Amino acid sequence: MPAVRILVVDDHTLFRRGLTALLARDPRVEVVGDAADAGAAQRRARELAPDVILLDNHLPGVNGVDALPALREAAPAARILMLTVSEDAQDLAAALRGGACGYLLKTIEGDALVAAVVRAMRGESVVADEMTGKLVDAYRDAASPPAATPTLSLPVSPLEQLSPREQEILRGIARGASNKEIGRELGIAETTVKIHVQHVLRKLDVSSRVQAAVIATEHGML
Repeated sequence: MPAVRILVVDDHTLFRRGLTALLARDPRVEVVGDAADAGAAQRRARELAPDVILLDNHLPGVNGVDALPALREAAPAARILMLTVSEDAQDLAAALRGGACGYLLKTIEGDALVAAVVRAMRGESVVADEMTGKLVDAYRDAASPPAATPTLSLPVSPLEQLSPREQEILRGIARGASNKEIGRELGIAETTVKIHVQHVLRKLDVSSRVQAAVIATEHGML
């Protein structure tokens, strides 16, 4: 399997260099470029077409969360993972609404970061353990976001569209379980789980497992 091509976006030069050196130790990933602000990140993303973008939230000028739409347009196939010091529930919510497929903290170990990148490439949700509980806080009694903020487009009762088996799959997604773990729990093949996951995402009109997990949490499925 070819190495996952990564673009690192962070305004601290030493952090970018250190992270690049750290990731270079693992043959599963390759840092193909870096950027210090949102504008440069957009240009580099368009030039390099990375597989994964590691994006800090606290950038000069435009925050990482606000840069998500432009980055997704510049590199539509890229998976975007927030890598930040912020443990704020609102930053987490904004990132997921903006289309990030994961939210990681800079306290993460190098091996765990590489594992998270690989999981993201498989389409799995990758939210830091410290932040999973805040998924509930971020969406409980939340006020409607500003009109300019990307939001999930949901039907009135999205779960009514899911079959009983698909609801079981969604519960597994919400717990952060992998396809293999869900299959083992339900006694079905991993490939069958993958098909069910695709159906769940399509019926809920979302693009990532993280967004599906948010919906499950909002509707008390945990």
